[in-house]
Amino acid sequence: MLNYGDAVAHMHIARRVFDSHRPGFTQLGSVWLPLPHVLMMPFVAVYSWWANGIAGLIPSALAYLAACAGIYRLARNWLRPPPAAIALAFFAANPNLLYLQTTAMTEPLFLCEMIWAVVWLVDWVRNLNTHPARAQRLLGPIALVLVAAVYTRYDGWILTFIVWLGIGVTLLRHGWLHSRPALRQPLVAGQPVPRMARAFWLASAVVVAAPLAWFVYNATAFGDWLYFARGPYSAKAIEIRTSVPGFPPHPGWHNPWTGFLFYMKAAEMDAAANAWGGFMLTVSLLGAVWSWLMARRRGILWALLLWFPALFYAYSVAYGSVPIFLPVWWPHSFYNTRYGMELLPALALGMGFAAHFLLGAVREFKPAWTRSALGLLAAAVALNVAEMARERPLVYVEGTKNIEARRAYDEQIPPVLRALLRKRPGGIVLMVTSAYPEIVADTGIPLRQTINESDKEFYRAALDAPAAHAAVVLAFDGDDVYRAVKAHPLGLTPVRRFTTPGQPPGTIYVSQVPQTQTPAGKAAR
Repeated sequence: MLNYGDAVAHMHIARRVFDSHRPGFTQLGSVWLPLPHVLMMPFVAVYSWWANGIAGLIPSALAYLAACAGIYRLARNWLRPPPAAIALAFFAANPNLLYLQTTAMTEPLFLCEMIWAVVWLVDWVRNLNTHPARAQRLLGPIALVLVAAVYTRYDGWILTFIVWLGIGVTLLRHGWLHSRPALRQPLVAGQPVPRMARAFWLASAVVVAAPLAWFVYNATAFGDWLYFARGPYSAKAIEIRTSVPGFPPHPGWHNPWTGFLFYMKAAEMDAAANAWGGFMLTVSLLGAVWSWLMARRRGILWALLLWFPALFYAYSVAYGSVPIFLPVWWPHSFYNTRYGMELLPALALGMGFAAHFLLGAVREFKPAWTRSALGLLAAAVALNVAEMARERPLVYVEGTKNIEARRAYDEQIPPVLRALLRKRPGGIVLMVTSAYPEIVADTGIPLRQTINESDKEFYRAALDAPAAHAAVVLAFDGDDVYRAVKAHPLGLTPVRRFTTPGQPPGTIYVSQVPQTQTPAGKAAR
């Protein structure tokens, strides 16, 4: 549950909202959107759940269950129960998704939001002229789930724009935004005419307010309304810091076609075993095309929104500083492979339509073989799951490699910190917590027993005089604390130095100076 450094960081952000020297919602930060952290807050309040990862599992697992219910309900709009069950099984039994829903990563939550947005959209458009009052009521859930998507991932911003634009255009074409709409179906006697226009504009205000509130938050908390996009922790800033001058930062850089190929390959590897991934992707695509051709008049066009991540990530890889590395293509590494999971609902629905086509053909020409064909399809899904598990799921492998880079420090540093703090009960630790957030939980101390980069004025004061503001200092070569120790070494005694391949060395210092009454000193006392 703690393999991904990002998962640990998400729980760390949720915890520091109430466990820090500066508690409050500004601790949610600026780059990652806040809803996943807010949902985790009740669970990270239990220290052991924060330390062992259960706090991240609970909201992710609930989102996974809701997503499974949504994908089946969506499929049942057009499919009979057997092919709809095939779509559900392909989605729900995916080993990568089963792994991610045990972590604090944001993908399960966003998949849930995207699926239910499409479920309600299809329901909305099918009721627009036959049951307009129900269609009007559905605008509320659609708006709320889109707001949730806006506050979960930046993909949700584009999804929300497309969906709400489509709703507005549809209402305009059907005359519902006019003062006196023309109904295709007469209303039941005594039923009031739905005030669709008023409901739409009210919901529009809620939808538009969501990103605007994020701009206001960034401007208020960080002094720049686009701090999340151009601040020092943004994807663009990270790309600039990690790129080699004279070379493209990653495959697909400024090349949307290559970005698209990398994303589709990631989606294929996330959804199917290597041996037949290309075949299953092709079958799913053919199922999606067939569904559009055969059922386009029953709301299927809205279900095609599930394919929007392919275009979003093609652009993001090319121009959004969002690289994807795959082990099968140069540079033969693992990075952001989980992004392909966002196409899993579309692939699952496509598989359901392909199963529907196959079962329909068998029922037409060989009715006695129908059960055998259904059993064969179920066996194919089960075989795909078994083979993916045997190969080890791509996302899980990336997470494992992620923790291998941190494992040495997560195991070596906390025991030393605990031993030092036993001699200094309540002593403050000065450190950068974002690089190795699990160290704090593994040490067994609350976050407020540290002074870290989220503490702002306390942190800046401590960097000016580390020995006077902290009993123990943990510095990794190149970080803010390391530079502060080099600039102000008086009163600090090195105790232990740690090294591990691929990571900057770390050093623990103890202070020989009494803590002062500066703001950081008061917090330390």
